[in-house]
Amino acid sequence: MRINRFFTYLLTLLILAGCGGGMDGNLPSNDWYGEHDNMTAGTPLEMYGRPLDGYGAPSVSQDATHHMAVLLPLSGDNAQIGRTIRTSVEIAALQNAPKGLNISFYDTNNNLSETIKTVLAGNPEIIIGPVFSSDAKLVRESRPDELPVISFTSDAAAIGDGVMTLALMPTNSIETIIQEMKSDNIKNFIILSPDTESGHLMAGTAKTASDIYDIPLSGIFFYKEQDPESIKNTASSASMHNARVAAHTRARQVLSDILVNERITAIERSRMNAQLDKLSKTETLGKLPYDAVLFLGNGEDTRSLASYLRYYDVSARDARFYGTSMWDGSDISSDVTMSGAKFSALSEIKPEFSNLYERTSGVLPNRLATFGYDVTNMAIGMIYSDKSNASYLLDPSGYIGTDGLFRMLPTGASERALQIVELNGSGTPRVITPAASNFMSPLYNIDQRNTKPADAMDLETPGIDPDDYIFIPEHLSSKYRSKTIGTNITEKPAAQRSQIIAFLPEDDSDPIKSENYKPVKLESVSRNYIDEYEIIEE
Repeated sequence: MRINRFFTYLLTLLILAGCGGGMDGNLPSNDWYGEHDNMTAGTPLEMYGRPLDGYGAPSVSQDATHHMAVLLPLSGDNAQIGRTIRTSVEIAALQNAPKGLNISFYDTNNNLSETIKTVLAGNPEIIIGPVFSSDAKLVRESRPDELPVISFTSDAAAIGDGVMTLALMPTNSIETIIQEMKSDNIKNFIILSPDTESGHLMAGTAKTASDIYDIPLSGIFFYKEQDPESIKNTASSASMHNARVAAHTRARQVLSDILVNERITAIERSRMNAQLDKLSKTETLGKLPYDAVLFLGNGEDTRSLASYLRYYDVSARDARFYGTSMWDGSDISSDVTMSGAKFSALSEIKPEFSNLYERTSGVLPNRLATFGYDVTNMAIGMIYSDKSNASYLLDPSGYIGTDGLFRMLPTGASERALQIVELNGSGTPRVITPAASNFMSPLYNIDQRNTKPADAMDLETPGIDPDDYIFIPEHLSSKYRSKTIGTNITEKPAAQRSQIIAFLPEDDSDPIKSENYKPVKLESVSRNYIDEYEIIEE
């Protein structure tokens, strides 16, 4: 109760502070690229509960008046998001802000253009927010280039020129999990992603990462979020269900026909009966052309997709499951059927902050709450530091915040060190690979600005030849030869032409006489690339 009374008092001061204070001169010039190029990464600064002297020697008196503006959705459909971040801003100010710092909150749900004019009239030294991409773009276009803005958008197109973000960039999460897939020796994988603008961008990032880390991509499938029919159809296509069922049917037919119509030995008959018995316990036949599935959607849709994949006979022995930070905090962590799946995630929220936030607001903090707390501490540090705005905010050494290591780049993007966790059905994923503790070695290779949306990519497969999975007596193999089953069957690579030209006699019955010619034993012909077998589902 004591902290709540003090907190209420502080809220009053913060709200009233929106009417006064501010700077009396022009903002200092900032080169968002130049200074950064001359800095090197070292030990990151711990941000949580940091006293003011931790930010560097104050460049101005702590008693002087300074102004910070905060742009959040404080009304309308997204008001809860705004309230969550506002609470964190106020907690950080309660802990670390000098008495001369005024923090003014502005509602982005009102006329944002007019709101921005009001904000700029107050001469803030930094703007925190806004949350959404379109709002961040408008702020970037409206404010002076030297005025720093730290937003919460993850849209690379909305940031830059001093407009930054503390949000987790999708590229970080995707690249981290693909690095783990490389460590797991994944040979081929497919992508299942929401059919949205961000879903196509995330798929494009994963496609880029597959090239960087040399993990072949076998297919990209898009589904409509929270649409059971779309999710079911996507899982069916990704599992090659129709082709594998047709291959299974064909294999049983071949075995049955031979047993009924052909004269075979007792050993051959026993072996073929055993195969039929084994096939009777399954519905599909054939290997998948991938050994991993990367899910780019949220935990709810992933659970549905994974359930349908298992229904279509894609088990853990066929493909490993991987996800991104989109799973973080979802019910998927309690799903026993997802045990063994891995995903990239932010480090656990510091318990000290979690306890304080819960005592203050009555609820546990989410990631927006931690971002709001860290960005406020950064803003306070910048205002009272003896460094320029750019050199402070873009320190390549980074900071240790409430959920791990992070830093901001001149492009406006953030880089966050992520951990790899594995689901075990307990509700508390097990940490497999801890997050990095510093930026002395580069963590990422992908720039989100250069990422292009990906289109759907049909599954690349050599198809399924039923004969590869059953025993057929050698003297009957040509009679019961099957066709390769599947769609979008990849062509067998054309053989390289030899640099040695041999002149053959016109009569091919004559022996070839050439010192460059050496007879070789011919290998058996693979039937994996015969022709396509069209499957029509009735």
